[in-house]
Amino acid sequence: MPVDIGQVLREHTREIPDFPKPGIAFKDLTPLFADAPAFQQVVDDIAERFRGHVDAVAGVEARGFIIGPPVALALGLPFVAVRKAGKLPGETLSQEYDLEYGSATIEISTDAVGAGDRVLVIDDVLATGGTAAAACALLERTGAKVTGIQMLMELAFLHGRDALGERDVHVLVSVDDD
Repeated sequence: MPVDIGQVLREHTREIPDFPKPGIAFKDLTPLFADAPAFQQVVDDIAERFRGHVDAVAGVEARGFIIGPPVALALGLPFVAVRKAGKLPGETLSQEYDLEYGSATIEISTDAVGAGDRVLVIDDVLATGGTAAAACALLERTGAKVTGIQMLMELAFLHGRDALGERDVHVLVSVDDD
């Protein structure tokens, strides 16, 4: 019987009320990461979806660093760290993007991907889409092609897909209201 990967994720997500501030219902995925068999099912599901379609896996800081490397290993591909500004050594490319209050900058190493590389972008939750859109724009500036965006969960009521244009977005679970 096939595994319902969405159900696996729902069973391994807890909601933390009023975190990081009052009124926010934080979707905590640490129970998934703490359950090796469940996490392996999620990694295998993602890897099979993109096998043969990508040349590298890019994870967005911070939880994309938890999900991306095992997917990259399962595919036998390099992992690209998309980090907050000032965290990578050596020469970097930067992309600034807007947040609800202010702005932020992410970076990749200049030699992280090459022109024509097909890249999968991975993170945990798609909320407003700003960080994912910035990661895609940054990777595309190198000449790479973002082949897909994989999120474990989508907060659909925030309409984050709107920020991602026509890019191919995959989510395991969509939450329709807060």
